[in-house]
Amino acid sequence: MTPTWAKAPDFADQPARQAAVRAQTTVDKQRYLDDGLTPLRCRTCRAEVLVRKASAHQTSVQWTEAPAARCPVFAEMGPRPGRPESCPSLDSSIAQAVEEGVLDVPE
Repeated sequence: MTPTWAKAPDFADQPARQAAVRAQTTVDKQRYLDDGLTPLRCRTCRAEVLVRKASAHQTSVQWTEAPAARCPVFAEMGPRPGRPESCPSLDSSIAQAVEEGVLDVPE
């Protein structure tokens, strides 16, 4: 059998290791995609998002519904490529949540 190229080994011949890799992948997905997210409502349009501050300069925003459903800025922009993840009102709401201690910013 000719070996095929892969970015990472699949450990097909090592079921225990394969299971351990899958379990760690599940933990990593939870950690990087969900942990530390705080529900927050825009103070202008009341759209709810999930927010995580990884640093003073890095903010992750996950919308809980289509942005254009509530946010007039996103509704006006439409579904065009390169659309930002936020709008000035949401940015202001996030900044205020940081100031009030609702969102933690790691050192």
